[in-house]
Amino acid sequence: MSTMRSDVLAVPGARIYYEVQGSGPLLLVLQGGEGDAERTKGLVGRLVGEHTVVTYDRRGLSRSSPDDPDAPLTVETHADDVHRLLAALTSEPALLLGSSYGGLVGLVLAARHPGQVRTLVAHEPPALSLLPEAARAGADATFGELEKTYREEGWAAAFKMLAEVTGAGFADREPDVELPAPLSKQRIANMHFFFTHDIPAARHCELDVPAIAALKGTATRVVPAAGGTTAPGFFDHLCATELARLLGTEVATFPGGHNGLTSHPRAFAARLREVLAIRGVRRPGRP
Repeated sequence: MSTMRSDVLAVPGARIYYEVQGSGPLLLVLQGGEGDAERTKGLVGRLVGEHTVVTYDRRGLSRSSPDDPDAPLTVETHADDVHRLLAALTSEPALLLGSSYGGLVGLVLAARHPGQVRTLVAHEPPALSLLPEAARAGADATFGELEKTYREEGWAAAFKMLAEVTGAGFADREPDVELPAPLSKQRIANMHFFFTHDIPAARHCELDVPAIAALKGTATRVVPAAGGTTAPGFFDHLCATELARLLGTEVATFPGGHNGLTSHPRAFAARLREVLAIRGVRRPGRP
């Protein structure tokens, strides 16, 4: 049984809570939505035999408290938090799995600090700056409706709309995956932060597209990924498709839909191991 340890890292403007368990190459999981370090327990439990798995509470969620909860937030700030977390844990390039919002954070990190990234699997990242103009306008309008719904109707209506937009659900799930428990007070608080800080940050994030394109053929490998049952017209799926086009590669298909990490943890872990096992360009002097 893997032993888990937790700690808190001080970063500019916040304290970041993180958990480490397992052994082997370091794999950092960047959660999507309002997910904190514990969101993907089922997946993590199937990876710790081969990897040192790190999960964390993104700034503003659960135990990662910002000094000023009302201060504006950017995806670049989240990426800087990850940069500092990785620097505190390892001097080697790391493996990253970024789900949805976490995938966008991972892409910003890879553009800014490519030397810290060995492989980034970006699963349906809302990188709107990759989209053609019309598709980006549509995605931005959807985000705007989510923000408005939250302001006018509250978290329950906004959460329902978010599930409908992403197609996330548990009707299709592995047999031993239980339905999610009712939202706790902490998760509702996380939802508030996500709708009021993280969604606006995603809408205004301008990914350094040339820097991402420049990673093609280098030691920093970016793998665009999408759920096998995600609607191809969903803008996060479109972002994965555009990312693949930019990098001259294919979209890696994973089990389940947008929330395949939690609905299909066994199959998702197996597929992730396959993808991570594909060797990219070697770094000079590294095996």
